[in-house]
Amino acid sequence: MLQGRRTGRRTNAHPDGAMDFLARMVRLGLVVMVGGCRPAERAPEPEAPIAVRDVGFATPESVLHDAAADVYLVSNINGSPLEADDNGFISRVSPEGQVLELKWIDGGAANVTLSAPKGMAIVGDMLYVTDITTVRMFDRTTGAPRGEILVAGSSFLNDLAAGSDGSVYLTDSGLKAGAQGFEPSGTDAVYRISPQGTVEQIARGDELGRPNGLAVVGDDLWVVTFGSGQLYRLDSGIRMDTIKLPKGSLDGIERVGDQVLVSSWEGQAVYLGAPSGPFTEVVSGVEAPADIGLDAKRRRVLIPLFTANEVRIVPLPRSSGATSL
Repeated sequence: MLQGRRTGRRTNAHPDGAMDFLARMVRLGLVVMVGGCRPAERAPEPEAPIAVRDVGFATPESVLHDAAADVYLVSNINGSPLEADDNGFISRVSPEGQVLELKWIDGGAANVTLSAPKGMAIVGDMLYVTDITTVRMFDRTTGAPRGEILVAGSSFLNDLAAGSDGSVYLTDSGLKAGAQGFEPSGTDAVYRISPQGTVEQIARGDELGRPNGLAVVGDDLWVVTFGSGQLYRLDSGIRMDTIKLPKGSLDGIERVGDQVLVSSWEGQAVYLGAPSGPFTEVVSGVEAPADIGLDAKRRRVLIPLFTANEVRIVPLPRSSGATSL
């Protein structure tokens, strides 16, 4: 029987040593090919939702991500949505959910008028805020007042959306105070404020269905309704491509790539889908979700809970198909 010649080296390492070496390489994060396969990589842990509660919010109606400052703005009605009580305020919240300034813009301040702030939009360095029948402007950086625009013939100004040309679009949900609560006022409308500050009525009439949230998608203006539970596109003031969502009492709408997010009070949910449908529930169990915002940088939907005095910061699921923010 032939025996191998000794060379001073071990010709056969113990198999346990090889396994120890491989384990050390994996722990160090080095890529090791074994039989043509890579070790399985651990999937990143999903981000947990953040609930911002018990911090002093008072009827939060809208959340807006100021992407330039990387801060969330929260409008607080603080009472009746129709009462000119000059006690509304706007809060600044960090993306981590910390309240940076509860009353950054405060209707109680001597130089500020703000009663029931609802929708917000930013154009350049100007923050626009709806307040019953008036759009108020504030410096985006300092919060200082920068003027106001009265919208004649309106009763319940609600959401705002910025256009690419510097215009601002807004809805009048057509509501007034009645003996049994809110009742129709007959002022349902959608308006445009030009960069020069001129107010133009785009559409008006009960067929608008209590228009609420607005989103500008390319050259299209999309509207969701609180009364009829519909989503439609306005083209020269005419409703086009109207669809019903799974549940009604729709409030906020945000563009997500070529899709939109829509909040529903009836569904206690946020839906995601193309404007032509279908829509999928991506957030559930949120009572009275009002005018939602979007943090596109972090893929989060920002949900003001109108009756709970809370803001919910919820990551969008990767499986939602919302891949292009």
